[in-house]
This record gives sequence, structure tokens and C-alpha cells, in this order.
Amino acid sequence: MANLVILESPAKANTVKGYLGSSYRVMASKGHIRDLPKSSLGIDVENGFAPHYINIRGKGDVIKELKKEAKAANKIFIATDPDREGEAIAWHIASELGIPENKACRVTFNEITKSVVKEAIKSPRCIDMDLVNSQQARRILDRLVGFNLSEILWKNVGSGLSGGRVQSVAARIIAEREQEIREFVPKEYWTLDLSLSLKNGEEIRSHFFGDKNGRVKLEKESDASLIEEKVKNGEFRVTSVKHAEKHKLPAPPFTTSTLQQEASRKLGFQSHKTMKIAQELYDGLNLGAEFGGVQGLITYMRTDSTRIADSAMMSARDYIENHIGKEYLPHTARVYKSKNNAQDAHEAIRPSNVNLSPKSIKKMLSTDQFKLYKLIWERFIASQMQSAVLDTVTIDIENNGYVFKTGGQVVKSVGYMALYDNFDDDIDDEHENMSKIPEISEGDTFGDSALEKKQHFTEPPARYTEASLIKFLEENGIGRPSTYAPIISIIISRDYVRREGKLLVGTNLGDITTSFMKENFPEIVDYEFTAGMESSLDDIANSESTIEGVIGDFYKKFEQELKKAASKKTDKAQLKAPLVESNYDCPKCGKKMIYKTGRFGKFLACPDYPSCRSTIATDKEGNPVKPKENTVELADFKCELCGGDMVVRHGRYGTFYACKNYPNCKFTKQKVIDIGVPCPKCGEHIVAKHAKEKVLFYSCISYPKCDFSTWDKPLIEKCPDCGEMLYYKKTRKTVICKSRKCGYTREDETMDED
Repeated sequence: MANLVILESPAKANTVKGYLGSSYRVMASKGHIRDLPKSSLGIDVENGFAPHYINIRGKGDVIKELKKEAKAANKIFIATDPDREGEAIAWHIASELGIPENKACRVTFNEITKSVVKEAIKSPRCIDMDLVNSQQARRILDRLVGFNLSEILWKNVGSGLSGGRVQSVAARIIAEREQEIREFVPKEYWTLDLSLSLKNGEEIRSHFFGDKNGRVKLEKESDASLIEEKVKNGEFRVTSVKHAEKHKLPAPPFTTSTLQQEASRKLGFQSHKTMKIAQELYDGLNLGAEFGGVQGLITYMRTDSTRIADSAMMSARDYIENHIGKEYLPHTARVYKSKNNAQDAHEAIRPSNVNLSPKSIKKMLSTDQFKLYKLIWERFIASQMQSAVLDTVTIDIENNGYVFKTGGQVVKSVGYMALYDNFDDDIDDEHENMSKIPEISEGDTFGDSALEKKQHFTEPPARYTEASLIKFLEENGIGRPSTYAPIISIIISRDYVRREGKLLVGTNLGDITTSFMKENFPEIVDYEFTAGMESSLDDIANSESTIEGVIGDFYKKFEQELKKAASKKTDKAQLKAPLVESNYDCPKCGKKMIYKTGRFGKFLACPDYPSCRSTIATDKEGNPVKPKENTVELADFKCELCGGDMVVRHGRYGTFYACKNYPNCKFTKQKVIDIGVPCPKCGEHIVAKHAKEKVLFYSCISYPKCDFSTWDKPLIEKCPDCGEMLYYKKTRKTVICKSRKCGYTREDETMDED
């Protein structure tokens, strides 16, 4: 009997399958298999907040297959992700399979490499119920808050809205920044910029600083004019030249938060895109036989720790010494300390194998995978390199007691910046000039001079970007790194916030909802309270508290606030966002249509609802989308049951033919194209299944009797190394062998799809 290994992700399962022998059966649960019901609260408030879990719709076949394989298995290993969510998924799976809590069935690996996976399988442990309870507490808390708040918001503000423990705080942050911008009053100030010519013809620029007593602000034109008049006939003389050597340390390896921030800043990736690509790199990609086939390229990407394993540290130092240069290697290894509130169960995000340089495997990765892997790899290697050394100079120039300053800095030793450049992160104003300052000594005077007077006005605070919002959330302990991406997606989808390029802009609806929350549920949107709740959830994970204790204390006050908010007679007219009228006429009654927001985003609606129910879908810019013409394409054959016409339809599993007499006649037939390749399982033909002229996937013609299917095009040509079937992977334009014992691959950009 084979041993059964269960993971969440099919991609990860495919990677692990290649590392374990034929005595292991590897399956994927495809995420959670149980959850709270969507249609009801699902929590027994009267009995210790006990959750009522149900099997997730659509997971019945997966659960059935897992039970079947578990029954026949010699041993069962549950290898879901190494975090609280993964621990909870493992517990749900174990519960469904009837595995007792005290049985050692749980294995975890921080990186998906052959050695780590095999070592983990040797040392299973029991499911950590403290971690499970911490996740359950978070889920119960979020359901209690979200379910009840959403109901209140629907009644008092508008339908389709939602509230949440972290979501409402994030919406508040954006709304309050918008308020700061609206209330901002610009203040006038002036600057004096000085251009000076040295006697050898070189020129330097300096800026007015103040007098001998310190900095002086020029708040109006008369202040600047006074200085200008006093130095007009005076002599500019160098009174101070200070040279210094500045050592710039490399940044630590990435955490989830810093990866999202840097990917936004350097690559322009939104946070959800960053996490999606990081998941692909962690789960494993086929690098071909040259690099060992399927490999997990990075360590687990949900972490707030900067700690790295000693073995990884030594691998990085070896790589620096052998491939970059001994002069870039510090005498002692660098150790980075995580923040006080960090969960230190996992390492920082780093490459699983530093010898897999981005350049060496570029052809095996998509463009976005390569960009993110390069960012992670370079940041990690640079974190163990020498500091950069900068020569800085600060110069004071005086005239009639008034001081002008200038300065510059040049790179003396490039250090880690030879690989990873984050120099622009913290340049100070005094040393913003990156060019070498001419040789100047104290007492030097100048030839020609020119003084430029400029008026300025202070700017309002900048709007948040995803990177700056994530930084704010992290610094204030609001939420966890794994929640940042979904939270940002939610507040945008609810129209509390909208994107304008990289900026996150608050909406009227966001302002109104935040005002309602601050008035009725001040604790829910309080930064310190939300951060404190995260600490309480950590206490459960550390056996220092219980679900009933943490949630019970919170719910007593929350329940009172709910009752108070429900009893209020709210003037919905005051709370509702002002209607935004469009330039488009209602096609039924001719009135100007208004913009509304529903579960699928913005749309145009007639203002005379419910008398007129006309609606029009819109694109991202709010322009009407023309409905597709309802044309019917006839097939060239008749219905086999009633003899009627057959028409072409498109479904989730491809294009098919249906009888025109539906629902009286329900005959259907799948549209497939025989690609002339025999099925490797049963010998029948493999066919391509299409939807709207695009190939969806390939399967055996006798599917589902024969369950062979694949996303990649099977080829009649056999693998020259092992004789197994070859496939064409269109996304990478390569021909590959999927045998876990092989790894054959070659480029082929000439092949066409069906």
C-alpha cells in the first residue's frame, strides 16, 4: 500500500510528486475543504462561540477521493502550508479522514526542495491545535464582525456594502488621508539658490540655510528680498569644509510586507499579483533536466521574519566569494533581527538554491516570474555582502553672517550596490548631489555669483499607494502580511477606494461608510484596538489565551454597539453618497442614467427605479458596454433525438452543440477536434476542447470514462530520453517531458496551436 501525502496546491503536489518515489501517492485538497456557511452566521454565540463548519460546495468529489485514498494508504502525511491557515486546513482534512489529533501526520517544509521534503517526511508531528485555534479565533472574529456589520451597513447606508475587522480600518486610513488633503491650506515659502564660479572656471550651487545661529525660514517674499539685499555687495567665502565617510548597510532579506512594497516600487506590481507570482515560485516550476526538473525556487512567502537558516547564510557567502569576488564578502556573516511583534516561525523570503541564478534559468520562467525571482535573489545575496562606502562633503559658505550650504557624495566602494541598488531610498537633502564636488578649502572666495529667488507653496500629504499603505499597516500592527493583498482588493471592489494609476483614492462612499463606522463602532476602526486584537490572537497561538476568552471579551461590547446602532433612526438620505449623474440617456424612459455599484462593480442604472429597471454594464472608465448581439450559429447537423436544428453554445468546459428546442429537448454534443495523438492511458484519440476558437484543454475522447486531460498540447513525437509522451507548453514555447524521472525540454517557437 502506498503512503498518501496531501497538500493544498495542485502545482505544489506536482513538484513534491517528483521528489518522492512510487511508494507515495500525492494529492491536492485545492485549498480549504470546510468553512463556515455563507448563508448564515455559522457560530453558536451562546455556547463558547462554537463554529459550525460545512463542506465547501464543489469539494465533494475531492473529499470523496481523499477518503478513498486514505482508506487504502499505509501512512497519511498532511503537508499543507507551514502557517496558521495551513495548520487549520490540515486539521479540517484530518477531521474528515478520521485521523485523531494525537496522531503524528503533519509535515511542513519552508522550501520545496528534494532534500527538505524528504527530511520532513521522516519527522511527522501532531497537528498544532494552538495554531489551529488561533486561526479559528481569527475566522470566528472576522465572521462575527463582518456578518453583523454588513447587515447594519446594508440597512443604514446602502446595499452591497460590507465591513470588516481590518477592512474597515484600511478604508478609514484612505478616507482620513482624503480629508487631510481636502482641508489642507497651502503655506507660502521662498528659497534662495546660489550659483558660484570658482577661479578655475568650475561652478557650484548652494542653498540658503540661515544665519550663524541656525536655520532661518523664508516665509514671504520680503524675507527673501532682505537676505538678497544684504548679500548683494558682500563677499562669499568658504567657512567650513567637512569630509566624512558614510557606510551604507544592505537591506535585510524580504518579508511579505517588504516584498510587496519593493515589487510595487520597482516592478509596478500590485500586491495580489506579487503574491500570486511568489506562490508559483514557491510551489515549483519545471526547469528542465539541466537544473533537476521541477524545483521550488523560493522559501515560503508569507512571513514577517528576516531570520535565515545558517546553511542558507553560508551558501550565500560561498556564492559571493566564488562568483562575485572576495572583496565583496564581509569578515563575519550578517544577522538580521526581526521586529518584536514578528511571528518568527519561518525564515525570510529567499531563494531555495542560490546557485540557481536568475540569468541561468531565465528561459524557464515567464517574464513576471523572472522579474520577481531576480528581485528576491539579488536582495538576499546583497544582504550578505559588504557595505557600500560613500565619501561625503559638506560645505558652508558665508556672506554678511548668512550661511549657504552645499554638499555631495560619491561612491568610494560599491559593496552590495554592485548587485542590488536601493541607493535612492534614503538620500538626504544635504548630500543629494551624486557628482564630485570641486576641490575647495576653507577661506576660498569666488568670482561671479548669481542668486535666484523662488516662491513655493507647501504640498498636501501624498495619497497612499499600495506600497505606502502596506507599510503603514505593518508599522501599526494592523492585520498580518498575508492579509494585506486581499484587504486592498476588497476595499477597492466595494468602491470605498479607487485606483488612479498607482494611487489609492478615497471615494464619497468610503467617506460616508467610515463616518458611520466611527460614530457607531469606534473600536472596530481604532488603529490601536485592531493592533491589540492581533496580539490577542497571537496569545492563543502561544497557549496564553483561549478562543472563548479573547472573543468573549470583545463580543460583550460589540453586541451592545450592534443593538444601539440597530435601534437608531438613521436618516439614510444624509448617509447616502450623492448620486453621480452620467451623460447617457436611459434607453427606455430617456432620463439621465446614474452610476451605481453592485457586486460586479460599477454600472449605469435608471434613476426612476423601480418604475424603470433599465441597467447598462460599463467598462473601467465608466463608459457603457454595448451588449453582444444575440446571434445564433447553426451547426451543420441535426439533433439525434428530435431531428431539430443544433446551435453552437459556449460553456466553462468548452464549445458544445445544443438542440434549438431546449428545454423540450436537452440533447447536447461536445465540440472537439481530433489532434491525431493516441491517449497514453487507454489508446483512444486525444481531442482539443475549444471555446470561442481558443483551446481550453486536451482530453481523451472517452472522457470522463478515461480521465486523461492536460492543459498542454500532447505530441505524437516521443521523448528521446525516456520514450514517454512529449507536450508543447505554449506559455513558454517549449517542448517538455512531464515524466518525473526525466525532465527533457527544448525550445520550439514554430509550433502552432489547434
